[in-house]
Amino acid sequence: MKTDILIVGCGVSGLYCALKLPRDKKILIITKSAAEESDSFLAQGGICVLRDEGDYDSFFEDTLRAGHYENNKRSVDIMIRSSRRVIDDLVGYGADFQKNGSDFAYTKEGAHSKPRILFHEDETGKEITSHLLAAVKKLDNVTLLEYHTMVDLLVEGNTCHGIVGQNKEGEFFTVTADYTVLATGGIGGLYQHSTNYPHLTGDAIALSLSHGIDLLHIDYIQIHPTTLYTKETGREFLISESVRGEGAILLNHKGERFVDELLPRDVVANAIFDEMKREGKPHVWLSLERIPKEEIIAHFPHIYRHCLEAGYDITKEPIPVVPSQHYFMGGVEVGEHSKTSMERLYAVGETACNGVHGRNRLASNSLLESLVFAGRAAAHIAASYTAAEDFSPTVDTKKYKNYQNVYKKAVLAAIEKERNSHE
Repeated sequence: MKTDILIVGCGVSGLYCALKLPRDKKILIITKSAAEESDSFLAQGGICVLRDEGDYDSFFEDTLRAGHYENNKRSVDIMIRSSRRVIDDLVGYGADFQKNGSDFAYTKEGAHSKPRILFHEDETGKEITSHLLAAVKKLDNVTLLEYHTMVDLLVEGNTCHGIVGQNKEGEFFTVTADYTVLATGGIGGLYQHSTNYPHLTGDAIALSLSHGIDLLHIDYIQIHPTTLYTKETGREFLISESVRGEGAILLNHKGERFVDELLPRDVVANAIFDEMKREGKPHVWLSLERIPKEEIIAHFPHIYRHCLEAGYDITKEPIPVVPSQHYFMGGVEVGEHSKTSMERLYAVGETACNGVHGRNRLASNSLLESLVFAGRAAAHIAASYTAAEDFSPTVDTKKYKNYQNVYKKAVLAAIEKERNSHE
């Protein structure tokens, strides 16, 4: 296949990038699973926004403090300054955020000094991503292929010319493109316990390792403090940080509160691990007793229903929670326009690292960061667009035997190596 621009992945970053690219360019989006099975659909809590100029300093400081001051300040500034424009875009695409009368309603989550998070019940990610997907499907210049997996990059020197892929029938194919955008999501599929879809296995990280593309902070992996504890295996059900933001408290098995629930995620998660170890228990408890029943049902209807199906009525009793792998703060290193160290190759969303999050992501900055820098990637591609020289790929598919396991092992080994180098 041949296209002008190839986007690998269709979460919010891939979709928003496609929407922001010129309409006269032929765009192909491929995704490893169904279009609706991206982690963007799973985001519960909300999306941060700069409420007004008076909020700038505290928003900036909250992001840096959560990230242990290892953030790229330029990237943080870009994200915050661009937030209102992104929200206006999302509303234009049909996203419906909770309102108080004619004004937006704002909620607060851990490590935020004030409420600045927009939300749609407890399915904000689904609300945003579904509208972006619907808008993309209306574009005549965009083709979306589901169940097509990126296997390799087509590289000549330090220039990317597209990818090698594999469809669900197991057939290999190539896509040559003037520009390629990696939007492949996180690395949760590498872990036994994660809130991510299991098919998100860090493919872009593996291929960056293979082709010498710069990576950054790949050992910066966020553990979410509260997922519903079960004895079953598979993707963990997230209990949104906004539940604690609205007043839920963490209790040990004696019914004692043991941590400030609104501290940064890594601090709360570590406190839970310590309490579990001290008590010799596989989980702690999350109590919503301080939140009125009507607010629970109105603000968290899907969490309420899921817990009820699991045997817990969160309006009457605490639920067992445990920390799980949640978010990847590291990734393919990019600059402020989302360009990688390889020519004609960009990376956006969770698979990219522009330094916004530092060592630990501030709650509800993920959707915002993904959208802001996906839009900047599209703008940079459009402004500097030149057709690539003709490229005729020759591919030996034999070398891709068992590639998924090979790539997984390579990513895990690289993360461990990076972690050891810091210790």
